[in-house]
Amino acid sequence: MQFFQPAKVLKNTPPMGEIPDNRQILGRTLQIAWPSIVESFLVSLVGMIDIIMVSAMGSYAIAAVGLTTQPKFVGLAVFISLNVAVSAIVARRRGEHDQESANRVLTQAILITLGLTAIISVLCVVFADPIIRLAGSSEDTHVPARNYFMIIMGGMIFNTLSMVINAAQRGAGNTKIAMRTNLVSNGVNMLFNYLLIGGNLGFPKLGVEGAAVATVLGTIVACVMSIRSLFHADRFLSIWRMRRKIRFDRRTMGAIANIGSSTLAEQIFLRIGFLTYSILVANLGTTAFASHQIGMNMMSISFSFGDGLSVAAVTLVGQSLGEKRQDMAKIYGSVCQRLGLVFAGILCIIFVFGGRMIFSWFSGEQAILDYGQMIMQILSIVIFLQISQVVYSGCLRGAGDTRYTALVSLISVTLIRPGSGWLFCYPLGLGLFGAWIGLAFDQLMRFILTRIRFAQGKWTSLKI
Repeated sequence: MQFFQPAKVLKNTPPMGEIPDNRQILGRTLQIAWPSIVESFLVSLVGMIDIIMVSAMGSYAIAAVGLTTQPKFVGLAVFISLNVAVSAIVARRRGEHDQESANRVLTQAILITLGLTAIISVLCVVFADPIIRLAGSSEDTHVPARNYFMIIMGGMIFNTLSMVINAAQRGAGNTKIAMRTNLVSNGVNMLFNYLLIGGNLGFPKLGVEGAAVATVLGTIVACVMSIRSLFHADRFLSIWRMRRKIRFDRRTMGAIANIGSSTLAEQIFLRIGFLTYSILVANLGTTAFASHQIGMNMMSISFSFGDGLSVAAVTLVGQSLGEKRQDMAKIYGSVCQRLGLVFAGILCIIFVFGGRMIFSWFSGEQAILDYGQMIMQILSIVIFLQISQVVYSGCLRGAGDTRYTALVSLISVTLIRPGSGWLFCYPLGLGLFGAWIGLAFDQLMRFILTRIRFAQGKWTSLKI
């Protein structure tokens, strides 16, 4: 049995050119995808290790770090949306062999990033106290969560600058650059976690705040490496070409605004839904929220595989459409989705048989372990929906169909997840189990909506 059949993907419509054999298609997909998967996995892994290392201080520390997650991503929402636009446009320009335009895109994206970071960073630091209270902090978690948030957002310039450069490199197909920067960054993060959280080898014992300092130090290293990746005159993206293009032009700004505005709307819908859902769970108490946060870290691990394949889909779909090969865009999208199902199957086995043991790495409290077993059973099913919908969304974003993905986020994440989570959690009295049932409904709806859109194929005719 073949892993995939191009003729079946194209539904017997005539191809627009020569179709490479299956081995070549799969090989190119994996070549682009594996660095992105490793990168995304390492980012999720270091987040999990952060939680494990602060868990030695008790469940309050797990909850404190978890409380900052959604406010942090609210602050990063505009940059995430900008980076989606940058990846999609650079990928399209790479397919069109338009190097000058691609470098203009990155130059203008960097200037936008620097300006917005200065504003958002200051606002987050100044208003950290009310932001963390809004996120659902309690008496025992508020101060460490606030301090962690202030440190992270105060040093966000290194993170946002690295993110935009890596987004452009991914669009150009240089996914190994982003992988290397994150690999080294995560290593620095973990080293200083060890030194600063517990005060080892003569370093000060900073606790939760030490984890935040370690994260910022890691992003500084990543930023330096990302900037260095542009100092190669022979690469598609090069600072030697960028320095002659330090000005805004209508075509580039129009393309960024067209995709970025829809993606920003999507990010806003996502963050409203995630933050509302997080507050809903935080009100169940510190133990339940700590258990939930561990479960969300495990969900982040599974998401990393879908996210890595989604990055590959953005690159491959964007480049294929730039080459006027809508047929290859569909084929690469289908291959990424099938690879996602393989990863989901492997993770399902691990979660079913090792879920309780995984939770024991974070805490030995019986209540948390009992919650963990329930969460991992739900997650072992949800990951199939999660990875598939993330890959489908990547295909749509790579084609520039960001308005539809924003609509999906509005319907599913902003409305269905918190709404159904609240219903099952409180009126029906199911507590944390009900909250995770609401999350499962969200993933199911996103899968259905993105699957339908991908199958229709209209996204292949969009212009950027």
